[in-house]
Formats: sequence, structure tokens, C-alpha cells
Amino acid sequence: QVQLVESGGGLVQPGGSLRLSCAASGSILTIYTMGWYRQAPGKQRELVAALTSDGSTNYADSVKGRFTISRDREKKTVFLQMSSLKPEDTAVYYCYADLSYRDGRYRRGDYWGQGTQVTVSS
Repeated sequence: QVQLVESGGGLVQPGGSLRLSCAASGSILTIYTMGWYRQAPGKQRELVAALTSDGSTNYADSVKGRFTISRDREKKTVFLQMSSLKPEDTAVYYCYADLSYRDGRYRRGDYWGQGTQVTVSS
């Protein structure tokens, strides 16, 4: 079975920084895309940043220049470095992966982490 486990959320003051991590585990064959979504209270889940297997990145306009997505291929881990945080960045952040794995046969699907709370407040 595939699991995505996030860490690194918490409370930070406006202008501060946080680093989120997400590690994928299981009989994974290929990770095509890994990224982060977020959902604030009363709002829809939105893409924050994504990183494809060829190194292409995609960022929400609201985080460009402040957030950076990166990865450790060997450890199947993706990171989100968040800087110059604003109160409007407050949300539950979810790790996401489009990957293939084997459980007796080849499978491919979308997987989500359990979410980690990020609160930006003074």
C-alpha cells in the first residue's frame, strides 16, 4: 500500500518561514508528479505547487516568489519551503502524488497525505 506522510506544519508569525516535507512509501515504481494543495476554512482545495518527474514546476500565482518546491528522489520526498508567509496562507496543506506502484500488478493513481495545519498569525 502507498502512504504519503507530511510533516512540518505549525504556527508562524507573518513574514516567517516554514518547511513542509512529504515522504512517500510503499512498492512505488514511478512518481510522475508530487506536490502540495491547501484548503482554507470555507474555501475549495487549491494547488499550491507541483513538481513533475522531469523537473518542471508549477506554482499558484499567490505563492510565486515566496514558496519553493523541491525533492529528494532517493528518499521519495518532496519539500515545500515557504517564506514571507502571510495570514492568507493559513490552511491545511495536503501532499499529493501521481504515482505507479505494484501490488501483484501494475497500478497507477492519485494519493493524498493526511494534511498538516499551517497557521500564520501574530
